[in-house]
Amino acid sequence: MIPLSWYLILSAALFSIGLFAVLARRHAIAILMGIELMLNAVNVNLLAFWHYWSQVKGAPQVNGMVFAAMIFVLAAAETAVALALIISAYRRHHTVVVDEMSLLKG
Repeated sequence: MIPLSWYLILSAALFSIGLFAVLARRHAIAILMGIELMLNAVNVNLLAFWHYWSQVKGAPQVNGMVFAAMIFVLAAAETAVALALIISAYRRHHTVVVDEMSLLKG
């Protein structure tokens, strides 16, 4: 059996890579991929704690899987909306570099 700490280390590494991608990248698609990595890190945490808790208590609970499914749905909706915004911004500015877009500047 794999210890819980290994899952937490994996999740922290995924979240850190995703956070670095969001903060360091200028390309809108790369930022979106970083956000997806962070959401997957949260999924790893939820499922690891659910598995650990079900082993300790004895009776498996469905709560961890439900939360993970909700995050998958949230990630799909976030991707659809973000890609629509990126396509709209590309049509208007002919670039997907976030620094070059000035939609909100007056």
